[in-house]
Amino acid sequence: MQKPQTVALAFVLLLVAASGGTYAYLKFGKADALPAGIVTGNGRIEATEVDIASKTAGRLVSVEVGEGDLVTKGQTLARMDTVELESQLRAAKAKIAEAEQSRNASAFKLSQAQSQFDLADKDLERKLVLLGKGFVSDQAVDSQRLTRDSAKASVSAAESTLNSVQATIDNAKAEADRIAQNIADATLTAPKDGRVLYRLAEPGEVLAAGGKVLTVLDLSDVYMTVYLPSADAARTAIGSEGRILLDILPDKAIPGTVSFVSPQAQYTPKQVEIRSERDRLMFRVKISAPKELVKRYLPLVKTGITGVGYVKTDANAVWPDRLQSELTTAPGPAPAAATDPSTNGKP
Repeated sequence: MQKPQTVALAFVLLLVAASGGTYAYLKFGKADALPAGIVTGNGRIEATEVDIASKTAGRLVSVEVGEGDLVTKGQTLARMDTVELESQLRAAKAKIAEAEQSRNASAFKLSQAQSQFDLADKDLERKLVLLGKGFVSDQAVDSQRLTRDSAKASVSAAESTLNSVQATIDNAKAEADRIAQNIADATLTAPKDGRVLYRLAEPGEVLAAGGKVLTVLDLSDVYMTVYLPSADAARTAIGSEGRILLDILPDKAIPGTVSFVSPQAQYTPKQVEIRSERDRLMFRVKISAPKELVKRYLPLVKTGITGVGYVKTDANAVWPDRLQSELTTAPGPAPAAATDPSTNGKP
């Protein structure tokens, strides 16, 4: 037989557990509830990856950045050896100079041929006048006409030679421009602001054309990929308003816009959803963060950070209170860098 004190204690514990469960439901269950017209899905922060590669085959001379470094558009990232290209450029310029000398000589010959033609043509006109007066014979006129036609042919030949030399100059200049561009392209620069993700080659290595040196994350295109059931995806339009809540910043909602809705269903990746969710076909949706906001917080932007994405399927839906507090895009100094536990303190 149980003692009255024991029964009373057990009753009190049951009341505490029940009240705790009710509190948890009211606090967390209610918080997870979303109004109609807003759907959600788990995801990770991602960014477009850009491969920095050599245009032509050659030896890598230097790599100016390391993994994790922030880079700005136009910044030098690596340099390829250009000794051979510079030699080719000097040869091309010498060929241009030689062809220009030939052009000058051809232009002089054309001028001579034109002068001879003009003289022969005038002599023919004078002899035709004399023939009409009976002072010269037909044979003399025919001989002069032959001289005039020969001079005309010499002019055509000189013009052809000059055009050929000019074409040689144009080809040589085009080749010099191509080599000069290859020399310029041997200095690999950042196409956009970003962060170095991988360093794939080291100085001294010989790379083939298109050989990758670095992989850079384009931090101007930061987004979260979430997976929505077909019913929700069908109501989601490009340009719909979205929100992103990161696990490391749960009290600040990041504004976003739906920039992509997959036209084809797929199974969700293992790292995003639980097994029960992966068993269903879902549609991939991208929520892109504003570029101004990303630029402001650029030192803190990292990919792979997990969180939750929210999307309005009804433009008239109202965000719940926890999604109203947004990160600001107003001008001002960027916040100090914070350690991200998902990267073990690395940038």
